[in-house]
Amino acid sequence: MKFEELNLAPAILKAVLEQGYETPTPIQAQAIPAVLAGHDLLAGAQTGTGKTAAFTLPMLHRLSQSAAPKNKFGGKGIRALVLTGAGAHFCSGGDLGNIAASGLDNGGWRRRLTSLHDWLKDLMLLDKPVVAAVDGAAYGAGFSLALAADFIIASTRARFAMSFIRVGVVPDCAAFYTLPRVVGVQRARELMLSGREVSAEEALRLGIATELVEPGALQGRAQAIARSFVGASPVALSLIKRSLALAASDLPSLLEQEANAQALAMGTPEHRDAVRCFLEKRPMPFQWPQA
Repeated sequence: MKFEELNLAPAILKAVLEQGYETPTPIQAQAIPAVLAGHDLLAGAQTGTGKTAAFTLPMLHRLSQSAAPKNKFGGKGIRALVLTGAGAHFCSGGDLGNIAASGLDNGGWRRRLTSLHDWLKDLMLLDKPVVAAVDGAAYGAGFSLALAADFIIASTRARFAMSFIRVGVVPDCAAFYTLPRVVGVQRARELMLSGREVSAEEALRLGIATELVEPGALQGRAQAIARSFVGASPVALSLIKRSLALAASDLPSLLEQEANAQALAMGTPEHRDAVRCFLEKRPMPFQWPQA
């Protein structure tokens, strides 16, 4: 099966093909026709290309530009959303090769981040449950993306890291909003300032992961949780999520601060040097010492 056979809207199909995607994953092949037919099932979304599962912002932004009058993730036939990686990893963070070649100045980076925030707010304010199925690495923006979900189901080989400091930038994708709410301000400070890796077991202890399962059971468990919401009251789910969102500090203000800070960080020599070290496979300037 190819994407051309799924009856996608022309603009969405064009964006998919331009990014080099040819065939849908089993989750997409099952979910997309059901959603287009209006069935109360679930939607599947992926975070990468299947190679390193790098966070490709143009792809995610273009896919969000639908004609939906409200939340772009919230078609009426969708009762839950599952986020999963396209390959062995959930999402390894920003594509540093793409970042290094972008040529964006501070203003360009700020526009890129605010554009990303448009669909990120749609995801985080979605009035339907969102389940992240995390296998392998959830680094940088990949960790942030997982935190945007209501449930993180992690495999025993999952690992998480707020790795932004390693390349001289600040956490983005709303991590300043989500991580302190999950683990507390003091632990969030430690994870962001160190950039260290968090194992699946520690993620469960810290409350980052909702459940741990064996890798082979990950997709089945995530789908089972999503499907369970078909029998739940969509109104109650919506009200619960809206009420929880109102119980926190102001998200738009935090995202504004994030965009300003990231625009400045992207222009620093420390960031450029760290990216060069990464791309040239040299030791990174900043590495958290092993205990």
